[in-house]
Amino acid sequence: MFDAWLHDTVSALVYSLAGDHSGEGCPELQPPYNDLTRFILQQQTRLPDFLRLPMSAATLGFDFAAVFRSGRWFHPQSAAARAQRIGSWKHSKLGLKRDFIRYYESLATLALYSGGVGVSPAPFAATSPSIATEKVSTVPGAGRDGVEEDGFAGGQAFQNARKSMEPPGPVPAREGMIAQPPHELRCEIAVVGSGPGGAVTACLLAEAGRDVLLIEEGPFLQLESCVPFSRQEMEQKYRNGGQTVAMGRDKVAYVEGCCVGGGSEINSGLYHRTPPDILAHWRKAYAVEALGETDLAPHFEACERELSVSLMPGEPPPASLKLHEGARRLGWKSLEVPRWFSYKDEPGSAGTRQSMTKTFIPRFLRAGGKLLPRTRVLRINRAGEKWSLVGRHAGVGAIRIEAETLFLCGGAVQTPALLRRSGLGHHVGDSLRMHPTVKVAAMFPENVNSADMGVPVHQVKEFAPRLSFGCSISTPPYLALGLLEHPSCVPNVSRDWQRMANYYAMITGEGYGTIRPLSGFRDPLVRYRLSENDRRDLADGLRKLSELLFAAGAESLYPGVSGVPEMRSREALRKLPDVLPAGRSHLMTIHLFSSCAMGEAKNLCAVDSFGRVHGFKRLFVSDASLLCTAPGVNPQGTIMALARRNAFRFLNRL
Repeated sequence: MFDAWLHDTVSALVYSLAGDHSGEGCPELQPPYNDLTRFILQQQTRLPDFLRLPMSAATLGFDFAAVFRSGRWFHPQSAAARAQRIGSWKHSKLGLKRDFIRYYESLATLALYSGGVGVSPAPFAATSPSIATEKVSTVPGAGRDGVEEDGFAGGQAFQNARKSMEPPGPVPAREGMIAQPPHELRCEIAVVGSGPGGAVTACLLAEAGRDVLLIEEGPFLQLESCVPFSRQEMEQKYRNGGQTVAMGRDKVAYVEGCCVGGGSEINSGLYHRTPPDILAHWRKAYAVEALGETDLAPHFEACERELSVSLMPGEPPPASLKLHEGARRLGWKSLEVPRWFSYKDEPGSAGTRQSMTKTFIPRFLRAGGKLLPRTRVLRINRAGEKWSLVGRHAGVGAIRIEAETLFLCGGAVQTPALLRRSGLGHHVGDSLRMHPTVKVAAMFPENVNSADMGVPVHQVKEFAPRLSFGCSISTPPYLALGLLEHPSCVPNVSRDWQRMANYYAMITGEGYGTIRPLSGFRDPLVRYRLSENDRRDLADGLRKLSELLFAAGAESLYPGVSGVPEMRSREALRKLPDVLPAGRSHLMTIHLFSSCAMGEAKNLCAVDSFGRVHGFKRLFVSDASLLCTAPGVNPQGTIMALARRNAFRFLNRL
C-alpha cells in the first residue's frame, strides 16, 4: 500500500510539473512521464539518509492535505486542480512548503532538459529501460548491498530503486587495485579519500617506497565514463546523487565527488594559487608555519606541471568573452583562468581535462600503491601504536584495516564527520567555510552557447576577494534550473539555449558552519549560517554582475532570487534588493573548506601546521579541511600544494 500510494503521489506531481514544459516550443518534452517518475524515486533513495523518511512523509502528507481543502486526495484530481495546489505551496510563506515543491520541480526540470536539445544524451536511455506505455509502481533493478547501514530506506519501492543505482563504466581491474579484499588488511600507511589531497599524498608516499593503501568510498570510473556535467555524471559520481545541502535559514546547495579522484573528476579544472594576502592572514591569525609564497612555490609548480595547467591555446567561448567584454567596458579587472587541460599540438584542439585518475592515481599505482575502492570507513580507533579502521566494502561487507599511520583526505565534510564519529580531536567540524554563490541567467541577441562549451574561463576580480564573477555550466538542464524563478521563460530554453548562459557572483563571506554526525544515520548534518554582511555582499554582487552583463549586451537577465522579476534594462537594477532576502535566495557553492583548520593556535585549530591532528601521533588530515578561512579562489591548487608540502615534511621526519 505504501509503495503504490507513494508512487501515485510522485507520479501526479511529475505529470503536473512536467506538463508546464510541453508545447510547441519543446516538442521533445511530451508525456507519458513514467521514466521521470522512476528517476525521482531513485533520487529519493539517494538523499542523505536522515532526509529520506521526512521526504516520504512530506510527499504523502502533501497528498493527504488536499483532502482538507477539496475533499479529495491530490493525486486523482484534475490537472488544473493539481496545478493550483502546487502553486499555493510554491508561493507559500512557509519555507518548508516552498522547499518541498522546489525539490520536485528541480529534479523534474533537470531530467526533462537532460536530452533532446543538442548537448546531452537522451535523458533516460543510459540509465533505465523505456516504459513509455505502462504505469509502474516499483523500480526493478539488480541487487546492491549495504542498505542496512543507511537508516530508513523507505519501503519496497525505495529498496528496489536503490538496487538499480550501481553506476556503469567501472575501470577494468588493474595491478594495484583490490577488487575483492579480505576482511582484514594491514599496511604501513592508510590514506582515506582519493581526491586531490589524498591522491597527491598517496602518490608521493608510495613513490618514496612506503607501503600505502588508498581507500575510496566510491567506484573507480573512467573520467570519460559519462558526459561532463550531465545527469549521468550526477548519478555516477556525485555523493547522494548531487542532493547535498547545508541547512540553515538560507540553505546552500553543494556537491561532493564520491568516486576515485573525488572532486577532481567532476569540476571544471579552473586553477588558482593561493593569494599572498590570504597566506599572510593564515600565518598571522592561525600561526601556520612554513606558509610563505617561497615555501609553497615549488609545490605549486610541481602540481601545475603534472596537471598541465595552462591557458586555452585558442579563442575562449563567446559566453566567456561576454564577461570579459562587459568588465572591459566598465574598466574592471578581468582575467582568463588557467585550467587542468592537456592540449595536443594541432590548432583548434579542444584539449583533455585532467583529474586525479589521469595523473596522480596512475603514478600511485605504478609506484606499487594499493587502491581499495567502494569502501566506506565508518570509524577509526587507536589500537596500541597503530590505527584500526572499521569499514564496509560494497562487495564483501565488513572490513577491518590496520595501519601504522593514517591520513584522512575525505574532504571538508567527510573528514570531520569521521573524526567526530570516532570521538577524536578538538575544534573538528566547528568552522566550516564556503564561497556562497548567487546566479543570473542571461539572454543575448546573438549565440553565445554551444554544445561543447563546457565551463567558460574568464573571471572578474575587480572586487576580489570580497566578490568574484564568472560563467558557470550552461547546458540546457542547468539553464532551465536557473530559470525556475521565472517559470514562463523555462520552456524557451529548448529554443533559445544557444543565446543563453549562466553567470554567478561569488563572495568570500564571513559566515561559518558545522558538521555533525547523527546517531543511527550514515550521513552527517551540515549546517551553515550567513551573516547580514554576507547577504548584503551577495546583493551587491548580484547588482554589479547584472550591470556587467548589460554592459556586455545582454537583452534580458533572470536572477535566481524569489520575487525578483526579469530585468530588461539597467534601470531595472534599481529594483534589486540591497540585502538578499533570507530564505528566498537559491544559493549554491562548489567550494567547501576550513572544517579542521591548520595552525599552532590550538584554541582555533584542529591540526598543526602540517596536518597532524593535535594530541595524536601518526594521524593526519590532508584535504580542504586544512584551509584556515575562505581563500576567495578555487581551493584545489591550494589543497594539492599543501598536501605535497605536508607529505615531504612527513617523509623528512622519518
